Amino acid sequence: MAEFQYDEDSIKSLDWREHIRMRPGMYIGKLGDGSSPDDGIYVLVKEVIDNSIDEHMMGFGKTIEIKITDQRVEVRDYGRGIPLGKVVDCVSKINTGGKYDTGAFQKSVGLNGVGTKAVNALSNYFKVQAFREGQTKVAEFQRGVLTNDAQVTSSSGRNGTLIAFEPDETVFKNYHFIPGFLEEQMWNYAFLNSGLTINFNGDKFHSANGLADLLDRKSDEETNRYPIIHLKGEDIEMAMTHANQYGEEYYSFVNGQNTTQGGTHLTAFKEAIVKTIRDFYGKNYDPSDIRQAIVAAVAVRVQEPVFESQTKTKLGSQNVAPDGPTMRTFINDFVKKALDDFLHRNPKTAEAIQKRIMQSERERKDMAGIKKLANERAKKANLHNKKLRDCRVHYDDNKHDRKDDTMIFITEGDSASGSITKSRDVQTQAVFSLRGKPLNCYGKTKKLVYENEEFNLLQHALNIEEGLEGLRYRKVIIATDADVDGMHIRLLLMTFFLQFFPDLVRDGHLYILDTPLFRVRNKKETIYCYSDEERRRAIEKIGKAAEITRFKGLGEISPEEFGEFINENIKLDPIILNNQTKIKDLLTFYMGTNTMERQQFIIDKLRVEKDLEEELAEA
Repeated sequence: MAEFQYDEDSIKSLDWREHIRMRPGMYIGKLGDGSSPDDGIYVLVKEVIDNSIDEHMMGFGKTIEIKITDQRVEVRDYGRGIPLGKVVDCVSKINTGGKYDTGAFQKSVGLNGVGTKAVNALSNYFKVQAFREGQTKVAEFQRGVLTNDAQVTSSSGRNGTLIAFEPDETVFKNYHFIPGFLEEQMWNYAFLNSGLTINFNGDKFHSANGLADLLDRKSDEETNRYPIIHLKGEDIEMAMTHANQYGEEYYSFVNGQNTTQGGTHLTAFKEAIVKTIRDFYGKNYDPSDIRQAIVAAVAVRVQEPVFESQTKTKLGSQNVAPDGPTMRTFINDFVKKALDDFLHRNPKTAEAIQKRIMQSERERKDMAGIKKLANERAKKANLHNKKLRDCRVHYDDNKHDRKDDTMIFITEGDSASGSITKSRDVQTQAVFSLRGKPLNCYGKTKKLVYENEEFNLLQHALNIEEGLEGLRYRKVIIATDADVDGMHIRLLLMTFFLQFFPDLVRDGHLYILDTPLFRVRNKKETIYCYSDEERRRAIEKIGKAAEITRFKGLGEISPEEFGEFINENIKLDPIILNNQTKIKDLLTFYMGTNTMERQQFIIDKLRVEKDLEEELAEA
């Protein structure tokens, strides 16, 4: 074996720009292509907006203008504007910023001076322009390299900062912004900053009632057991209600940052609700009965917060300030007093909460017997589960660097699952094969999950019976044929998840696999097409002598070809529940009593096989 030389030449020093470009994951998490809400392009947007939000929190600027097109992002705030002499440094020198002086930014989101530098280094084009007291200064960069350092000139623009950037397509390959994810970001900023107006692509995002507005959009007034409880204190705000649904639903925030993975503040909040309710009623209710069907949100302001990653999705701080109380004490003291006072003043709400808890207790006890039996069956089946072809890495392997790449394909029939199984990445891709069309779960109770062997095995394969903490795959992908039967199976599976595991969908884990409808080729070139329009363009490019193949089912695609569609060039459509989506309305529309509206929707959206075949024959 050749000896590895370890000397002075082996040691390399990278400048800030090179380091960010070589190790982007250290700064913005995973790259992705925009199909997940935590993909890198959304983190870039967030890093820029966070600076504008911090200005608003300090009392400067009530409006932020944001424009996002396919390739370009522009953010204009009306805060104080970056000091003109520091415009270049603030976006290109690590450890340069205004947030090291805790007097200026006591409880801001971005504390480490890295955010906009990462955006700059990972952008094909980056522009910063500051407006201050009738003067302006512009600087432009390409992949972190300064290309234009303009002189200070006079300007009539209002004080503030403009940042524009275009993500580098060599880093973010085949990326695309999904409007639903961006709108969710904008609403969260509005809910957490009452009085702020965000104008995003011509739409206005504004909230007068903070977290109460968030819950009002997330929950359904008709199915809520009582009006939303909204409580505010110094550096803390909470809102909660109980609904008619399965699971628990929480939204947590720190200094305006949406902590999608929770952290110490959310753990403390959940504990505080259980403790306060037990004390109020003087009964030792099971925590799961208290929290079943809860919809709640909590936001805290913390000095010098410690997050578990640069993307700030999970809070790690044990204290609310370096010399302050613990997070648990701070949140528990607030909830204990504020919620207890509220329940004493609102006996009807207190009665409604107790009724919901007692209902959950009855349901849990009724299900205990069948649950035990089903779990024993699932345990035996897991030893030789032919439905599941598992992978080696899992999403709950917290220390594995490929955990975010994990996915499971839910397929129908042996031919489709066989093709995927042969072409998958055995490290990160699993396959679960359905026997046929699953049961329609609409309006059913959770007993069905345990009574139906296939559903029970599926929930055990995903490991979501007790919540998402042990979820084994980052992406749960419905892979069905692109025909009427495939669409029906897709709807049935979506109903299953929405009815019994809505948080899996809300947290952005459910996807539809987009597979090609056609292959157009000649001896020199092969083009896979995902729509009629793409097929027509491919024929124009290759010529009318092209050989055209229509894929009627996933089983017709060879394993070799499948490898292209589920690995590097995978196309996924995320199932997005935005702020205005009500699960009850969604399920009623798709799976409830047949309606004219749904019939028209299906007629408009579904392409019938016969029509496609006729068009192919004409082509």
